[in-house]
Amino acid sequence: MVQSLMTNRLEDTILSHLIHNEDYCRKVLPFLKDDYFASRSDKVLFSEIYAFVDKYNNLPTKETLIIELGNRKDITEEEYKAIKQTINGLSYEENDIQWLLDTTEKFCKDKAVNNAVLNGIKILDGKDKKRTPEAIPSILSEALAVSFDNHIGHDYIDDADDRFDWYHRTELRLPFDLQYFNKITKGGVPQKTLNVCLAGTGVGKSLFMCHLAASSLLEGKNVLYITLEMAEERIAERIDANLLDVTTDDLHALPKQMFDDRVKRLKERSPGKLIIKEYPTASAHSGHFKSLLNELALKKSFRPDVLFIDYLNICASSRFKGGNISSYFYIKAIAEELRGLAVEFKLPIFTATQTTRSGYTSTDIGLEDTSESFGLPATADFMFALMTNEELDSLNQMKVKQLKNRYSDPAINRSFIIGVDRSKMRLYDVEQKAQNIVDANQEKEIEVDPYDKFSDFKV
Repeated sequence: MVQSLMTNRLEDTILSHLIHNEDYCRKVLPFLKDDYFASRSDKVLFSEIYAFVDKYNNLPTKETLIIELGNRKDITEEEYKAIKQTINGLSYEENDIQWLLDTTEKFCKDKAVNNAVLNGIKILDGKDKKRTPEAIPSILSEALAVSFDNHIGHDYIDDADDRFDWYHRTELRLPFDLQYFNKITKGGVPQKTLNVCLAGTGVGKSLFMCHLAASSLLEGKNVLYITLEMAEERIAERIDANLLDVTTDDLHALPKQMFDDRVKRLKERSPGKLIIKEYPTASAHSGHFKSLLNELALKKSFRPDVLFIDYLNICASSRFKGGNISSYFYIKAIAEELRGLAVEFKLPIFTATQTTRSGYTSTDIGLEDTSESFGLPATADFMFALMTNEELDSLNQMKVKQLKNRYSDPAINRSFIIGVDRSKMRLYDVEQKAQNIVDANQEKEIEVDPYDKFSDFKV
């Protein structure tokens, strides 16, 4: 009884401040929903306040709300009188703004969680025909994530000290074990980024990601690898070949004791973990990946430092169900959802995409060769192409070309060569003399390359 009275009092306080306190209204209105309010009257009143602010960018008066209320066709005469009485009864007393914001935030979070639980019950009872039980973890995690963002912008003058500290911070990055990739990313990819590998079928998209997953594990990182193309066992096989230093052919003939010894040495060498999760092609989207991340954190206390998704074009979108949606908007939506996932979980995501048919055999792929959607490069933070031909294959080499780079100038070292050991699913640095396809900017950069002392480094 007391709790109910307190809730009603808080809801009255929220509604009152929405029409009297502009600063409060603009901060909390985006996070409030009409179904957070208990009574029908308060729901209708909130919807009128929201609609007025949204349309006129100003606070409504009591008289304005009463007039607008009279124009509604979905309320009875009795309801009109009750809501009018509620409006007239809204008294305003100035409260501590931070207390009010904190209290309103808790109110929103509690209501969101309660609604999520009720929606979960509906799904389990079969009353929700649009969603399956697999959606419940995502619904709950979204409710738990409700939070006000009180940051209202960067004050250029007053926040100069913060800006200076930001310039001189040490940014957490995921390094590569490949010389040129570290050069063009200034030491690796940062958190909250989407990094995309573009290549034709069979060129080496999955090989690249498996190699990077293996090298990240050796660095002691926690790695999550999501595959929508190959089975979990096939991905594990490739990573085994890389880490255990055995060809994929010899791997199947490796004695059990020798296999166990190598896995043991690997475990002693690296404190990191690698988890591989398979989803059927085109069946999973960012919502499923978010649920997986939350479940791994809850059940295994596992939080990845990097996420690999193999690969983007065969993911689903959480916003669109395909159908008549154009490939441009569909692929762009998937990319945006994956980048949002990277930001939410504060980790770098690596994924891949196909080239167009004309890019399959080309050794000069550009952004125009991105299959299905030019919206993908617009969303990615870092995008590069992998290319090969008969000559490069004979040398066990692959050409890499920068397509987009938010971490550095893509005109420097735009193209370079890396070595490929396909039998052991490895990539490696090649000798400096093999870099025979560089442009003028790249040649100049190489002459003063501070990494030259590592030019003979092998994985």
